[in-house]
Amino acid sequence: MNSNGANPPDVVVFGQIARDLVFVVDEVPGAGHSAAVRQRREMLGGKGANQAVALAQLGMCPALVGVVGDDRVGQRLLEQARQDRVDVSAAIVRAGTATALIADVVDGSGRWRYLEDIPAATLLTRTDVLGCARLLVPGCWASLQLQQPPTAALAAARLAREAGCKIALDGVPGEQARAELLATADVLRADAREAGLLTGTDICTAAEAERAARDIVRRGPSLVALAVNGIGNAFAWHGGSLQLPLSPTQVVDTTGAGDAFMAALIMGLARGGGPQRAARLAVAAAGATVGHPGGRPALTPTAVQQQLTLLARAAPPVPGSLMPPGGAIVGGATS
Repeated sequence: MNSNGANPPDVVVFGQIARDLVFVVDEVPGAGHSAAVRQRREMLGGKGANQAVALAQLGMCPALVGVVGDDRVGQRLLEQARQDRVDVSAAIVRAGTATALIADVVDGSGRWRYLEDIPAATLLTRTDVLGCARLLVPGCWASLQLQQPPTAALAAARLAREAGCKIALDGVPGEQARAELLATADVLRADAREAGLLTGTDICTAAEAERAARDIVRRGPSLVALAVNGIGNAFAWHGGSLQLPLSPTQVVDTTGAGDAFMAALIMGLARGGGPQRAARLAVAAAGATVGHPGGRPALTPTAVQQQLTLLARAAPPVPGSLMPPGGAIVGGATS
């Protein structure tokens, strides 16, 4: 549970580390105009870091493999990750580059616009991945953010499989690596656009997403979760499927919701909750993230349980299909 690498992690996240700047405005100005910022936040961000922090908040012991520059910003982000109980002993400090920066401009309707400065040198390489093989031990999970280069994703998947780890993919694999990554994956999460790339068809409804998820399961993963914008999520696994609506929580900013979703999905499966329980935890974690600006999660046991209760009202579980309420989040973080 510490961040110095002394104890083996139960989840290793391969993904982006970035400085995240959030600006909340009433309305995004047009060219030649300005707008007052109602709220400003600065935090550790990037998909990999967000997911690792969420896992720690849910009581897991995550390690984060990502790249920062050799600047003060990078050092500050790594220190924040340590304070969040994330093992960054295998994080790469790349000489001669600046740490990635993501500016998230959120308007009064909850719509975001990203301005990204992500130097190529802040993406993982195959060599970076091979250098962290010691973190992958039998029984742990490897979570791969597929915004990273395919060569790095393939290297991570191969290492994880050789080590006896479970593999979770977040996003759509590039064509050159797609068949192998799908064949080795245990879990795949994708949005509707990404799912369309995988299936070759547009996905606009939950029923279409469920059919697509079942199709992707036949290509390798044991569990597939597909999001449908504005509607909800569809899940499929060998022998079953499920559709769940979005949380009724008022949306302030959807940034980071997918990262929290993925973290909770992994945690639910790692704790033996089964696909239906893991699916509900994932939707609950996303719902607990959209009510504040910025992608940093705040997955306290209370917040997750409140979302599970809301979800149970909107989509009652099948009797006997789930653990007792809260059973999978015992031991979660309190901050």
